[in-house]
Amino acid sequence: MNTNIVTFIKSAAASRDFVRDGLPQIVFSGKSNVGKSSVINKLLNRKSLARVSSSPGKTIHINYFLIDNSLYFIDLPGYGYAKVSKSEKSRWAKLMEAYFSDPSCITLGVMIVDGRHKPTGDDITMSKLYKASCCQFVVVANKIDKVKNSEKEQNISIIRDTLALSEEIRILPFSAETGFGREVLLQEIEKAVEKW
Repeated sequence: MNTNIVTFIKSAAASRDFVRDGLPQIVFSGKSNVGKSSVINKLLNRKSLARVSSSPGKTIHINYFLIDNSLYFIDLPGYGYAKVSKSEKSRWAKLMEAYFSDPSCITLGVMIVDGRHKPTGDDITMSKLYKASCCQFVVVANKIDKVKNSEKEQNISIIRDTLALSEEIRILPFSAETGFGREVLLQEIEKAVEKW
C-alpha cells in the first residue's frame, strides 16, 4: 500500500452516495475532538488531506479517500459534540446507521478514542455499532503521548473494560502528533486488506 498515492473521491451525504465498488474500505470513527482527521493525516504523511479544525464537528459527511488506487479510507462524521444542533446530530445518526447497515463493505473499522480518558457514552454506542455489524475493528488510543508511562497500561485497561472489548480486539496506543503507533496501525490495515 503506497500511502503517497491519495485521491479525494467524494463526500457522501446520503446512502445513495455511498461507494460500493468492491474495493476494501477502512472506516475511521471517533468523537469530534479526538483527533480523527489528524490520525488519518499522520497515516498518509499529509498535513491537511483530512480536514483538521480548531472547531470540532467539521466532518459532516462521509468522506472517501482512494489510497494507491486499491482501497478507501473512509472518514465518518465525528460524534458527541455538544454545540451541534439536535437535527444535525439526528442526520449524522441516520447517515451512520445507513452506512453500517451493509457491514459487508467494511474491511476494517478504526475506532479512535482519547487515550487520556475513560471512553464516553458515545464511544460505547460506537463500539456497540461495530460489534453489532460483526465487522473487524481495532481501537486506537490517540493522544497517548500526553499520558505518563506509568499510567498507559491502566488507561488501556480502562478503555477495554469500558467498551467491553474481547481480547481479540486490539487496542493500539497512538500519537497523531509524534507518529507513535503509525506503523502498527498500517500493518493492521494491510493485514485486513490481505484477508479481504
